[in-house]
Amino acid sequence: MEFSPFNNIVKRCLQGMEMEAKGNPEEANQLFRQGWEEATNEFEKFLAAYYVARHQPTVADRLHWLTIASEHALKADNEATKSALPTLYSQISACYDDLGDVENAKKNHELSTLYGAAPSDKGPFYHGTKADLQLGDLLIAGGLSNYQSELVMNHIYFTALVSGAGLAAALAKGDAPERVYIVEPTGSFEHDPNLTDKKFPGNLTRSYRSQAPLKIVGEVTEWGKQTPQAIQTFRKKLDNNKGEIIN
Repeated sequence: MEFSPFNNIVKRCLQGMEMEAKGNPEEANQLFRQGWEEATNEFEKFLAAYYVARHQPTVADRLHWLTIASEHALKADNEATKSALPTLYSQISACYDDLGDVENAKKNHELSTLYGAAPSDKGPFYHGTKADLQLGDLLIAGGLSNYQSELVMNHIYFTALVSGAGLAAALAKGDAPERVYIVEPTGSFEHDPNLTDKKFPGNLTRSYRSQAPLKIVGEVTEWGKQTPQAIQTFRKKLDNNKGEIIN
């Protein structure tokens, strides 16, 4: 399945993180446990188990839940969960290290390094905007940020999730129609550090950036658009976000 902030298990985990931020670990743990019990597929089970692990009383218990999370991530076998494996194996390695198991600590550290290479995502890729563009046009870095009006961006951003590009188009400045273009990177690209290993492990939104241009090769005209209320909620979160953009 694709990551969506509107997925019930994702929302449950977000609620748990809000409780953590408010200093209510017991309530957070209950929400994460509820997410685990409600999870219905490998992706949801991986995600819920990862957060359940954060509230375990012992290193052995934490290792148990991180191992469960990694097993479900592997079974899900998609680009989103693959991106979380370096984080999972790194944390599993740290648990083994704390338990004095040098061999398994080394093994999982090596797995973390192995999966931590450049993105293997083959797309297709999308870019959401309100700009009126044509096939063959090149999107280049150097534009102003949609989120910090005076910041000139050193990269051009894109995603493998059409829903994510649609959300970006809805949040883009201006009153022009929302557009989602199919794009091809013309050079190397990396995980977007503004979203990778932040709230969620890895790059679950399959968000990337490149200093090389993106070539427009098509356009999507239908995608799951969010309600005006949902878009307004996202706008408020962006307005309240005081974090620095990694440019």
